[in-house]
Amino acid sequence: MSTLRDLAEEHTGLGPAEIDHLHRLAGDWQLLSDLSFADLLLWVPVGADPQPPRTFLCVAQVRPTTAPTAYQDDQVGRIVGGAEVAHLDIAYAQGRIWREGDPVWYGDTPARHEAIPVRHRLDGEQGPVLAVIGRDTNLSTARTPSQLELNYLTTADDLAQMVADGTFPPPRHPGETTSAPRVGDGLIRLDAAGKVTYASPNAQSAFRRLGFNAHLVGEELAALLGRLTTDPLEGGDAGARIHAALRGEAPPRKELEARGATVLSRALPLMPAGVPIGALVLVRDVTEVRRRERALMTKDATIREIHHRVKNNLQTVAALLRLQARRVDIPAAREALEESVRRVASIALVHETLSMSSDEAVEFDGIVDRVATAAAEVATTDVAVRMRREGTFGVLPAEIATSLVMVLNELLINAVEHGFADAPAAVGGGAGVLPDQPAAEVVVSAHRFRKQLHVTVADNGRGLPPGFVPDAGGRLGLQIVKALATGELRGTIELRNRAGGGTEAVLVVPLGTR
Repeated sequence: MSTLRDLAEEHTGLGPAEIDHLHRLAGDWQLLSDLSFADLLLWVPVGADPQPPRTFLCVAQVRPTTAPTAYQDDQVGRIVGGAEVAHLDIAYAQGRIWREGDPVWYGDTPARHEAIPVRHRLDGEQGPVLAVIGRDTNLSTARTPSQLELNYLTTADDLAQMVADGTFPPPRHPGETTSAPRVGDGLIRLDAAGKVTYASPNAQSAFRRLGFNAHLVGEELAALLGRLTTDPLEGGDAGARIHAALRGEAPPRKELEARGATVLSRALPLMPAGVPIGALVLVRDVTEVRRRERALMTKDATIREIHHRVKNNLQTVAALLRLQARRVDIPAAREALEESVRRVASIALVHETLSMSSDEAVEFDGIVDRVATAAAEVATTDVAVRMRREGTFGVLPAEIATSLVMVLNELLINAVEHGFADAPAAVGGGAGVLPDQPAAEVVVSAHRFRKQLHVTVADNGRGLPPGFVPDAGGRLGLQIVKALATGELRGTIELRNRAGGGTEAVLVVPLGTR
């Protein structure tokens, strides 16, 4: 299904700024739909210069959460004309809200048609009509409206007029979403003096959590917020936002805290025909949501502290092994201890990265680069080997990163020490470089394909010895590589000679659910 922007660009002559306004409207019109108990369909006239008889294209649709829908099928992408869109054509041509006409039927569902012109204000001036909102109400459950429903419908009519004036939706503040609070969470209507004329039951309950047990109707909301909030400065700021909405502004959302409860509020101005008549305040009790967020933050901080301590402990172990290696006179034992130091240090790198991460995932490229640099520096060879990485590993979960860094550490050490052992001194660009001798190089390449991570460690050294069998005896390093690659990583590992000379190790690691 094409998006609103795709449909508008393909079928209309609307500019980028006008399409952006329609996007903002579609991001905020769930409020109008819920207050109206009606489906909203956004219709745009087809053609760069639409003239009668016009056809209209539906580019967006929203269903109410407070009432049954009038449409079981999706209407986006539908192009209609003729008598079916006569009410849309009148609203578009005359720039007024159309409410005349008899109910229509969609199959077995009776519905009432309304049409609201959509304008975009530029530099404070009212612009031309860009589109039309079809407000279609399912009448199959019609009954005598309650006080809540009457207040909802009255507020919906005010917002509909603001859509026609070009003053709704308000500008969006950076970082804000349009998902909360919603109409059903709690609604308060204020008059021009800032006094509460209506408060829904959920709104009343939210204020009781803040410590206000009386009825909200008749209260001056800005002053009440100043009395309820724990911090006087926060209370003053909350009251200032209410006054801003009464002046016709749209302040950002605000969280209020009192008596251990947290209530999220959003104030919207009500100014049909440009006349400020009050404000609409939506509230939602988010106490439990914030409690869970704080618990998660505490858990994340604890996990990061654990990783930090594990890193410190591993570095201590590496330091102890390094001291022990210096005291050992047997070359084979010293080499084994030094290899253990490198393995422990590579695992410590992962925990160091996790200690600075907000989740159990790491940016693996930086770890690979550090391991490769360390492998080139500590390798027991006289050849200067250049390390290079191609592609990106991306973000990997900790369970993969810890095992993968050990595998790469072993492969890189093997590539440097065994791929270039007994190589001529000229390799690497030293004195007396042979003209046809390439510089010693190890390349780590990575790419993702079909939920798999493909990693290749390749060198241009002497290649595998004749009759090489990885599983026959072998060094401890290769045994570690195979055990981790096929066990912990659940992947495959293959060692082979390169076509152009040298050796390459090919590792495939699945990235799906483990």
